[in-house]
Amino acid sequence: MKKENFISTLKNEGKFYNLKEFAQSYGKDLSTLPYSIRILLENILRKASSDEELEKNANKIFNWKDNAGDDIAFYPARILLQDYTGVPCVVDIASMRDAAKELGLNPEDINPEIPVDLVIDHSVQVDQAGNPAAMAYNIKKEFERNSERYELLKWAQKSFTNFRAIPPDTGIIHQINIEYLSPVVQYNEKENTYFPDSVFGTDSHTTMINGLGVLGWGVGGIEAEACMLGEPSVFSIPQVIGVRFINQLPSGIVATDLALKVTQVLRERNVVGKFIEYFGPGYETLPLPDRATISNMAPEYGSTCGFFPVDAETINYLHLTGRKEDDIANIEDYMHENHLFYNADEESNIEYTEVIEIDLAKITTNLAGPKRPQDMVELSHLSSEFKKTITAPLGNHGFGLTETEFDKVIPIELDGQKDELKTGDVLIAAITSCTNTSNPSVLIGAGLLAKKAVELGLTIDPKVKTSFAPGSQAVTRYLEEAGLSPYLDKLGFNIIAYGCTTCIGNSGPLDATIEQAIIDNDLVSGAVLSGNRNFESRVHPLIKANYLASPILVIAYALAGNLRMNLQTDVIGKSSDGKDIYLKDIWPTSDEINDYVSKFVTSENYRKSYENIFSGTEEWNNLEVVDSPTFPWNPESTYIANPPYFDDQVKGIVELPKLESLLALAKLGDSVTTDHISPAGSIAIKSAAGEYLKEHGVAPKDFNSYGSRRGNHHVMTRGTLANTRLHNDLADGKEGSWTDYFPTEEIIPIFNASEKYLADKQELVILAGKDYGMGSSRDWAAKGVKLLGVKAVIVESYERIHRSNLVMMGVVPLEYINGQTADSLGLTGKENFEILLGDNPTPKQIVKVIARREDGTTIEFDTLSRFDSETEIKFYHDGGILNTVLDEKVRQHK
Repeated sequence: MKKENFISTLKNEGKFYNLKEFAQSYGKDLSTLPYSIRILLENILRKASSDEELEKNANKIFNWKDNAGDDIAFYPARILLQDYTGVPCVVDIASMRDAAKELGLNPEDINPEIPVDLVIDHSVQVDQAGNPAAMAYNIKKEFERNSERYELLKWAQKSFTNFRAIPPDTGIIHQINIEYLSPVVQYNEKENTYFPDSVFGTDSHTTMINGLGVLGWGVGGIEAEACMLGEPSVFSIPQVIGVRFINQLPSGIVATDLALKVTQVLRERNVVGKFIEYFGPGYETLPLPDRATISNMAPEYGSTCGFFPVDAETINYLHLTGRKEDDIANIEDYMHENHLFYNADEESNIEYTEVIEIDLAKITTNLAGPKRPQDMVELSHLSSEFKKTITAPLGNHGFGLTETEFDKVIPIELDGQKDELKTGDVLIAAITSCTNTSNPSVLIGAGLLAKKAVELGLTIDPKVKTSFAPGSQAVTRYLEEAGLSPYLDKLGFNIIAYGCTTCIGNSGPLDATIEQAIIDNDLVSGAVLSGNRNFESRVHPLIKANYLASPILVIAYALAGNLRMNLQTDVIGKSSDGKDIYLKDIWPTSDEINDYVSKFVTSENYRKSYENIFSGTEEWNNLEVVDSPTFPWNPESTYIANPPYFDDQVKGIVELPKLESLLALAKLGDSVTTDHISPAGSIAIKSAAGEYLKEHGVAPKDFNSYGSRRGNHHVMTRGTLANTRLHNDLADGKEGSWTDYFPTEEIIPIFNASEKYLADKQELVILAGKDYGMGSSRDWAAKGVKLLGVKAVIVESYERIHRSNLVMMGVVPLEYINGQTADSLGLTGKENFEILLGDNPTPKQIVKVIARREDGTTIEFDTLSRFDSETEIKFYHDGGILNTVLDEKVRQHK
């Protein structure tokens, strides 16, 4: 069956591939397919290279429920990068150009083959906050630290085709994506063809775009690079869980509250690797920014994406954000004609894997923490739950301390004034992250709460580090027009940057006196932020209790000052005339918020904010870069370095790991995140990375962060498994980056052990528990592990993106089966492991592992290979996906 048979014409004479006619040709009813599956169907129809391929894939998709788990190739329309994850992508492609030149190819033939946008938003840090001069200072420091990285990105913009860089201090990647970058419907001018926009991003919260009805999710940087270079993404056909919303949110309840509840519910239902698709009568009551907030949190509830089909609200949002009227008309026409526009009348027709119902009317004011985003706590229970965590056993829900922790009172002096620190004190209150700053309702709500607080004379203790980093300059415009900015400023929530800041760990330093007091007294202090991640050590390495909350609650807790206060019943402060003030006295109603939103959040604000998006600041425009097809690597740079991935390939060396005698580098527990594996926060002075930087003449004050140095493999390999809160069973109880170096039985830093093992050509393995690699889509969590010499990882289960990243770096991913775990098998991690994978593995094969103890006894157990496709096995044979892509370029050249 030929795909050309299904081309139809729109009102504007543009062509499209007609899904209804395609379904009818197979005797199928399109209305039974989830909308997200329809987008996969359109992709395989439009991108089919042969009739046989189309037939094979069509049968898979039309019978998707029966074929869940089978492989499908998907071609995203575009790629989205942020600078932390984007810099390594650019470094790798620049390195591939060097390797191509060595292999006799024209380096200029190595280019992105689909559009790529890189948004520089992850580098700015909250060095200063709470004053009008903070933003200028933070931007100045940002360029001082990151000019080498920015020169690389400007070179790429100049040298690569299909590549655009959005300069620093413009906004946050995912907010810019929904407000400006996404066309919702793509147009191929050469073929006069319309098709759905789709996007892969190197940030896990790329899922936010699903709130706009655009299918997209986060992938590892390695997978993104392959798609950039023309390769498809091969993944398993997902199960699709329908989430049916009923009723509507009560007054005073906001999108953040709902998103945290959805996260809790879906994480408990184990939706890892599945598509979530929202629908129902409550769905139609949700404004698009509320949908985007929920979609943004998909990595937190574990799904591949959280999809909201295009409907009338989507079209309203496109008008609001200043899209062109002709484009909007074409989008609406295409979506209707191709049956991708939400039809409530067909709700009962769609066949989901499972349907979960959530009653919006029952949502309460919520937070999540103290260590994970799925651990939701209702506001009314937060104070009592926090107290429980102090004495609860050390783990995701506890700090393992005694009740004496509540008695700590630490006198300090700030700016000549006496103050004190107590357990539970809120030391960071940050309105940050695209998760919530893309939502005018919660920001207007925060502004209204600030207004009422200031008018009553409430103030915030100076020990609380307050900051506000919106994801779009449109936010500044509507808050100023609404007259709310002065009240936020008065409370110390001045805009300090347009970037991710605290959400990704760039919270900057606390006052030195406070930091020393925390260290000296091992104090459990708190942070409240409007972000999406609160894993251990992520927000700030010294703050142990971190809670996600709406921007409104961020200000409320800054005013309250301590997590042990019950904001539903306790006095939050005193008015200027001495009257007790409660949170209910300053909490805005939904009607108040909606009135401000309708008056001040206008399409003109969005149009003005994006009309010069690529112009950049004076600092950006003053950066000079060379005009050359290959990048001029500076061997002295501690930010950018040519990685070793192609070294053996250029020399003609391809060797599979032996897997005959592996030692464990680490034995880890459950919920080990990519933050644990590859930190993005500050670089400790006494860490392996810190020592490397000092050896290369970098002063500790200029260490910057791991995220900003992701273009240098020397730093990043040393940062792998270097989280200060890492719990490695092989470290004899020491917390952090330590392990047992078995030849001498010394407990030494993990990187040092790796160096010794690599020198002896000793292959390594990592053992872990459930949800290994959960969290951000960090390519360095896989790259660093590979460069440490790890050949295989054995776990109970993987988070989707990290498994994919390991595979694409050529690391063998294995899972225990039959309910077994390392502990149930009696594995201590001190065994010598043999993995019987063989030289010609097959997808999802059972692989025997033999663990030999020092006393000569053995433990034999079966594992499941998580090489899920033949394509992934090819990556393993080639040494990684980048090598596979370069091999293909060489073959084409010959």
